[in-house]
Amino acid sequence: MEPRLREIAVFGGSAHPALTAEICSYLTVPQRPVLLKRFANDCLEIQLQSNCRERDVFLIQPLVRPVQERLVELLLMADAARGASAARVTAVIPHYAYGRSDKKDAPRISIGGRLIADLLVTAGVNRVLTLNLHSPQVHGFFSVPVDHLHALRELAGHFRERDLSRAVVVSPDLGYAKSAAIIGDVAGRDVIVLDDEISRGTTVFELLDRLREERARSVAVACTHGLFADNSLDKLAAADVTEIVCTNTAPLDTDHPKLTVLSVAPALAEAIKRIHNGESVSSLFDH
Repeated sequence: MEPRLREIAVFGGSAHPALTAEICSYLTVPQRPVLLKRFANDCLEIQLQSNCRERDVFLIQPLVRPVQERLVELLLMADAARGASAARVTAVIPHYAYGRSDKKDAPRISIGGRLIADLLVTAGVNRVLTLNLHSPQVHGFFSVPVDHLHALRELAGHFRERDLSRAVVVSPDLGYAKSAAIIGDVAGRDVIVLDDEISRGTTVFELLDRLREERARSVAVACTHGLFADNSLDKLAAADVTEIVCTNTAPLDTDHPKLTVLSVAPALAEAIKRIHNGESVSSLFDH
C-alpha cells in the first residue's frame, strides 16, 4: 500500500461487491469487511469491522434494485462511520437512482433527489462521488461537496476502435424521440445513440423508430447506467441494433452477445485517490 493511502478505509455495501473489489484492486488497498444483520422484524444493522478512527472513509454503494434496501444500508454505513470517529465519510454512489426525481412536475409530489441528498448528509456523509447524474440540478441538492464524474472517456475509447468515418452521435435527452423528429441528417450514417441511463428503454425505442424512418445505416446504443428493467436488454437486441454498450455502475448478471460492459472502476479509483490526496478531480476530464 502506498504510504499516502495508509489512512484510507474502503467499505463496500452489498449492492455491487464486484465493483468494490475492483476499485480496491486499482487502489491497492484492502477492502474492509462489513457485517450486515437482519433482525426478525426486518430491520437492518450494519457493523463496519475495521478501524475508522481519524481515517478517510469511502463507502461504495450504487442505489440499484432493491433501491430502498440499498439506500438504508448506505445510510447505516455512514452513521456507523461517523459514530466510529471517521475523519471524513465519502459516499461513492456510482448510480444515484433518485436523480430522476429532480423537479415538481405534478401537484403534491416529493422531490426525491433532494430528500435523499438531505438524508445522506444527516446520516454523516461529508462528500459524494457519483457518475452521470440525470440532470445538473441534482448536484445542487447536496449541501456537501459532490464530485460528479462521467463515463464519456470510457465510452469514447470503446467506439474509437470502430470505423467512425460515417458515424454520428444522437442523444435522446435533446427531445428527439418526444418530438418525433431528428435534428440533422442520419441517412446512410452509423448512429451511436448516447443516453445517461436505460431502464425500460421507452425513449430509446421511440428514437430507434425515428432513426429507421430516417434510413440510418446502423444503430449502436450506449449508456452509462445499464439497468435494463422489464427485459429491455433482449428487446433492444431484437430491435436491430448492432451493439449495446454500458458501464458497470450497476451489477449485470448476463453475458448477452450484443452487450459490452465497460468498467468505471479505474476512474472511480483515481478519483478516490485524488480526493484523499486533496488533488483535482475535474482535471481527470481535461481531455
